[in-house]
Amino acid sequence: MSEKKYLVIDVGGTSIKHAVMTESTEILENGKTPTPYDGLEKYLETLTGISRRYALQTEIEGIALSVPGIVDSDKGFQFTGGSLQYISNLPLASVLAEKCGVPVTVENDGKCAALAEAWNGSLKGCKDGIVILLGTGIGGGIIKDGKVHKGKHFAAGEFSFIQMGDQYESLENVLGMQSGNRRLCKMVGAVKKINPDELDGFQIFALAKQGDPDVLKVLDQFTMQVAKIIFNLQTIYDPELIAIGGGISREELLIELLRKNTEYIYRVFPMEIPRAQIVQCHYFNDANLIGALRTFQLMEKGK
Repeated sequence: MSEKKYLVIDVGGTSIKHAVMTESTEILENGKTPTPYDGLEKYLETLTGISRRYALQTEIEGIALSVPGIVDSDKGFQFTGGSLQYISNLPLASVLAEKCGVPVTVENDGKCAALAEAWNGSLKGCKDGIVILLGTGIGGGIIKDGKVHKGKHFAAGEFSFIQMGDQYESLENVLGMQSGNRRLCKMVGAVKKINPDELDGFQIFALAKQGDPDVLKVLDQFTMQVAKIIFNLQTIYDPELIAIGGGISREELLIELLRKNTEYIYRVFPMEIPRAQIVQCHYFNDANLIGALRTFQLMEKGK
């Protein structure tokens, strides 16, 4: 008996990833398309185009989406869209279900990643844990009593909005802009005299592996900033594990520097603070896809 198949879509800040997956999370085919920034109509047109194409070509049980912003996953309702600021109060699940003729679920991307890691990843069996996603900004998710914690307004784990300065009217001073991949590219671009738009995490770590002293210094500064967040989250929530995800989390050097700089803060802090173990996310860039699929499966079981 063949496994059920699902279309799983992960809306990111740069691209929309899509994959046909089995119920056991095997990816049968995948692809990606640029994330539109020119309005809601284009956003829905892009998602509908992807969904209809697969729905017509493949026998799928449903569509599972991971999206940025504040989401009521029970209703498939996207209150906000993160960096996609044209999204507001969008009943995304019902809109796509009507257009494609199959059930649709929607969940926040950070919560999808946390669910994936708690299900069968680095946080499996962990009662209290945190996922920090180093992407275009900084996403995240909180595991409480073994389950994803959503919060009263479905906004728990939105680490990107942590205030880092005194200019409260600007997004330039929030954590997502100060400590995400975009910030890392700007820092390296400044010291290497390279346009930051021409850089990505893979190029930066390639330079680091070659022993480039400027890049190594920037990485140390960058990871110290993230280490401060790890320390602060530890004092707020006291988790057992903190899992680091996102594309650059594959780099062992990143994890080493995060552990080193977090340990430094613990060591020099004048009071004893309980410590969480810092680990890599198991699923890396696929965490959002797997968590979205798991969201669909849990909804299906609930119904």
